[in-house]
Amino acid sequence: MPAAPSRRRLLRELENALVPHGFRSSFRNWAAECTEAPREVCEFALAHVNSSRVEAAYRRSDLFERRRTLMQQWADYIADPTSDPAG
Repeated sequence: MPAAPSRRRLLRELENALVPHGFRSSFRNWAAECTEAPREVCEFALAHVNSSRVEAAYRRSDLFERRRTLMQQWADYIADPTSDPAG
């Protein structure tokens, strides 16, 4: 997923060696190492598509509330990296 031009511009203006994919990678590593969120919730949060046609056919939920909770934990962590993700 390419970064929006404004996001690229912001990263360039910050003059850091940051790339948009790095944000996604950081989130995924944090979610795996610092939360109890199931893999499926983390992958849905990143908008990854399930490649298993059989599993996808039976999945009827978008896990919205679980993703919302996970993303709030991520926002809290970003605001204060010393905080406990479990609340």
